[in-house]
Amino acid sequence: MKIDPDGLLPQARYIASPNCDERPPGEAITLLVLHSISLPPGQYGGDAIERLFTNRLDPAAHPYFRDIVAQKLSSHFLVRRDGELLQFVPVQRRAWHAGASCWRGRSRCNDFSVGVELEGADDQPFADSQYAVLADLTRALQRAYPIQDCVGHSDIATPPGRKTDPGPHFDWARFRSLIKSG
Repeated sequence: MKIDPDGLLPQARYIASPNCDERPPGEAITLLVLHSISLPPGQYGGDAIERLFTNRLDPAAHPYFRDIVAQKLSSHFLVRRDGELLQFVPVQRRAWHAGASCWRGRSRCNDFSVGVELEGADDQPFADSQYAVLADLTRALQRAYPIQDCVGHSDIATPPGRKTDPGPHFDWARFRSLIKSG
């Protein structure tokens, strides 16, 4: 995998999200933030995540959607349970994924991070295919940008405890081992 000059990954299916903007001038991309998402909660497949990130979520399709339909969210990438990789925002643009956040004394993590969503939930393990694709994606991002840290949304959300993803079932040791072995 290789990120192209436009910040796109040819191996990913690109679905443009309007929920992004320019990064601050001169801001280096130094952080990778891992999230988990399932819509409706605990359910996989379907197009609800794509619809959420493109402002096309139907609030009548599920009761939970009424609570989130007005949110303007995005992520750079989504890794589905089967390993399918989607991209919503070119890497050099700022995706709206982290919200109120702080890492190593720096706030506004969206300014200097790449957001990757894993289709999943806090109470379930992630799929083998997700780890493999995430490791390949991470190596591609590390080759293209000066990424220094990889953290969970739970590590940066402010106030602490506001977010729990990617959750206790994400195997950080396995992920790091796969990055090194690739």
